[in-house]
Amino acid sequence: MPVSPGDTPSRAASVSVESSLPGIKVFSVPRPVPTRASNIDIARDFLDLSLQLESGRDLPMLTRFEGPISVRVTGKVPTSLATDLNRLLHRLRTEAGIDIALTSGAAANVTINAVPRSTIRKYLPQAACFVVPNVSTLDEYRFARHTRVVNWTRLTRREKVAIFLPVDSSPQEVRDCLHEELAQALGPLNDLYRLPDSVFNDDNVHTVLTGFDMLILRTYYDGALRNGMSRSQVAARLPGILARIHPQGEGQPPRHLASTPRAWIDAVQEALGPGASPPQRTAAATRALQIASAMGWSDHRRGFSHYAMGRLLQSSDPNGAQQQFSLADRYFAAAPGTELHRAYTASQMAAHAITQNQPDQALEILRPALEIAARYENAALLSTLMLLSAEALDLSGRVSEGREVRMDSLGWARYGFGPDWAVRAKVREIGALNPLKGTRSQI
Repeated sequence: MPVSPGDTPSRAASVSVESSLPGIKVFSVPRPVPTRASNIDIARDFLDLSLQLESGRDLPMLTRFEGPISVRVTGKVPTSLATDLNRLLHRLRTEAGIDIALTSGAAANVTINAVPRSTIRKYLPQAACFVVPNVSTLDEYRFARHTRVVNWTRLTRREKVAIFLPVDSSPQEVRDCLHEELAQALGPLNDLYRLPDSVFNDDNVHTVLTGFDMLILRTYYDGALRNGMSRSQVAARLPGILARIHPQGEGQPPRHLASTPRAWIDAVQEALGPGASPPQRTAAATRALQIASAMGWSDHRRGFSHYAMGRLLQSSDPNGAQQQFSLADRYFAAAPGTELHRAYTASQMAAHAITQNQPDQALEILRPALEIAARYENAALLSTLMLLSAEALDLSGRVSEGREVRMDSLGWARYGFGPDWAVRAKVREIGALNPLKGTRSQI
């Protein structure tokens, strides 16, 4: 059976140049948060992640690499990619226990192709990056793309995989793609919206592999599993594996979150993805909220439904948008593993407080979110929160403090947003929220 675009694992689409801004800042020591999930839930999640594709098609068997795994990079490789790849490989070795290392040999198991974003969009218009089996180069993929060669359902073991990353995107987008696509090259091919603390989720809230993700990968390469196992065979081994490698999950009560219906997934993707008109987006977000309510959800998916609606209402109904963000934060606060979700919501609520000349309220909202954004290594969000803090400090009369925070944010913004023009546009956008400054640029 030939492969279809829906069966190609990818990261949904949401430059290294000379700059006159402060130097790019990068995160140093990873601080992953251990998962608090029950082993019962983790076993179910593992099966759905590992034996299904994003399209919903079942995989007949578990497949993985056997023995040491080699990785090489081709193309015009930015410095940030090389640094982030080394950090990720170290994490995979130490946290997931995977024998993986860089090589310069052409026979590498995993080949990371740094290509222009336009090339990726040519093959998968709605993807920022993607991964395919049994090829190493773009030429090989071009020749095999409509054949069973690159069909994940035909695999019996993994020997050669190609990853395609957008070399002309911001350092953070390249890194985010690297984390998700390398994880899928090694292990699970599916994404599940019910996971609150994972990159294996198309909401794109998490951008680097989490404690949960590393546990999933550690399970994937446990010696008790092997290539060719069926879903039932894997399910029989999981309780013993998880009891051994994640004993803290044995005493946790399971949440048994309901599966996410396709109608909700389609509505969210239409509301926030490319291609739809504003009325279509709003109608889709309304459907997502209606489905979430009808399902009786009180977890992060209900919160995300309100968050999506808030984003779409911002320009036409600011007060209505804030009501949606407030509801989103309420649901996020009641669900485990949603600290980063709340940090995103905080940026929206603080921005509104600034427009209403309420700097103290904005600073109170922003204070805990800054630490969360840093812990989860989200430079784009961190710089946004810092720029909002700078505007709030200016409004409260603490202008020198605001200036220092604003300058400190620019290094993170360069990593998160990329070239100078994108950084300056973000500064202007947030500066325009300040009722005392209007649209005046500050750098």
